[in-house]
Amino acid sequence: MKHFIAVLLSLMLCLSPMLPVKGDTAETVLSLLAVNVRKADALLLRSGESAYLIDTGTEESYGKLYSVLKREGIDRLTGVIITHTDKDHAGGIAQLVDSDIEIENVYASAYYNKKKESKHPAVKALKGTGRSVVFLASGDELPLDGGSLKVLGPLEKDGEKENNNSLVLLAEGGGGSMLLAGDMEFPEEDSLLKAGLIPHADVLKVGNHGEDDATSNALIAAIRPSLAVISTNTDDEPDTPSPRVLRLLASWDIPVLVTQDTENGVLVMISGGRITTEMK
Repeated sequence: MKHFIAVLLSLMLCLSPMLPVKGDTAETVLSLLAVNVRKADALLLRSGESAYLIDTGTEESYGKLYSVLKREGIDRLTGVIITHTDKDHAGGIAQLVDSDIEIENVYASAYYNKKKESKHPAVKALKGTGRSVVFLASGDELPLDGGSLKVLGPLEKDGEKENNNSLVLLAEGGGGSMLLAGDMEFPEEDSLLKAGLIPHADVLKVGNHGEDDATSNALIAAIRPSLAVISTNTDDEPDTPSPRVLRLLASWDIPVLVTQDTENGVLVMISGGRITTEMK
């Protein structure tokens, strides 16, 4: 499987360091750094003066996340967004709140399976600070310098699978767009597709670490991305990335970048309507 990923990476790099995207060009640079926090998610999204951290990895991977953020010159975050309450997405939030990095706002999905709001990891992290979590739902939009950051889903609460309560975000800027799928599985995909809320996007952060219970052909047909990014570690989760997901993306001629193949993470930038990448 790792060999298959390496072949895809080699093909992408041999074809061109710059991939054209559809849409008008723009002077802003929209960037996404998918930090290598093993089988977890931590995405640094930047545009102009805005910097959002989408998920915080695990408690154990926080040291790596913090070092990467400081290496990237991050002393202030416009917002931290917790897509859902699973430990591999919200595990580092308490340590981040206690760090020297200034956080303007903390956001989270309005739907979650904790019985009490006080048990939500983001709420617990802010306890005693006098600050509150801003809960997000489909249709909400956050400020993004030189672009836009929209919440597509979820549309409803899934009382069984927390993954399907995951925020799904669309970032637009630099003449292109990125769809960040969190950990949504097939049920959430289906609900957003049926509602007509899945748009074309130039870059896809693949849902649920590339597991087999997410990323349908219908989803890829709607998004039609030029590049896919998967945040996972095969040693931690042997069935990721799923061979089916990799074959599906290959059938659409979509290059794939995986965080485990890097030291610090996968950087994707859209500027002037073109995608560039760097394995950091």
